[in-house]
Amino acid sequence: MNELGTLEALLFVAGEQGITLNELAQLTKSTMDHTKVCLTKLKEKYEGDDTSGLTLLETADSFKLATKKVYSPAIQVYAQSPLSKKLSKASVETLAVIAYKQPITRMEIEEIRGVQLSSSLQKLKLRDLIQEIGRLDAPGKPVLYGTTDYFLDYFGLNDLTELPELELEEELTNQSLFEESADF
Repeated sequence: MNELGTLEALLFVAGEQGITLNELAQLTKSTMDHTKVCLTKLKEKYEGDDTSGLTLLETADSFKLATKKVYSPAIQVYAQSPLSKKLSKASVETLAVIAYKQPITRMEIEEIRGVQLSSSLQKLKLRDLIQEIGRLDAPGKPVLYGTTDYFLDYFGLNDLTELPELELEEELTNQSLFEESADF
């Protein structure tokens, strides 16, 4: 490990919030003066490297990595793309149904959710969270959906057995008890 690489890794992990000079010095077991010199070298490295899209910003007492202004058009395109938008509640629910019940058809998903899917499947496919994994051997040969390897990576899973247990039975039992007590 080298000093600049260590600082760069810490700055990356700190993200938008940034990290103070004092925190960087403590984490690298270095003096604040030496850390400041290393940060200056890192900033010069970014500024002198036309192949890097990064720069080092200092705001108040905090340092953070940012993109160079020259790349703002590319960042704007990304910010306006569907990939940068959060998933809607409907899309998250659809994704959960697919993850737990795959392989599953659109009609089965709609049956479970009790509503039509509208564009949820397209959004999930666009984000590479689900994919068509085959066709059901039934009239009309409906498409079967399942999750992708990217889904596993995104949620930090090695395989689908690591999905959390469903608490549906417990929720249904509690709901039945609630409904019974509401009758009194």
